Amino acid sequence: MKTLYVFIFLCSLVGSAIAQGPIGFESEQPERLDMKRGVTLFPNPTTDFISIRFEHINVGKMTVTMHNIIGNQISVSPEQIDDHELKIRVKDFDAGYYLLALKDEQSKFRGTYKFLKL
Repeated sequence: MKTLYVFIFLCSLVGSAIAQGPIGFESEQPERLDMKRGVTLFPNPTTDFISIRFEHINVGKMTVTMHNIIGNQISVSPEQIDDHELKIRVKDFDAGYYLLALKDEQSKFRGTYKFLKL
């Protein structure tokens, strides 16, 4: 009977540790998730322009690179609409999927997003 109580006690400790997540990462992961969720590409699919809206990041020093679906880099000139939004003209691109790689050194943000050009 004593063994059963010890087993139940140990299971409850392990279960609470799993529910809390790894020690030392509680403050880091929610920030990363919030920053990733705070990026919106619209309209998607698009025909003329793709807009990128950031909730938490100032786009002043954002690095933007674009690749087609097979990985070839495409030259783009993002236009800054305001402190939190960029716009890229894609009207002359071929129809298909494209990848936007976004990087900001100040906030350590990095993300890659896919959109469809019709």
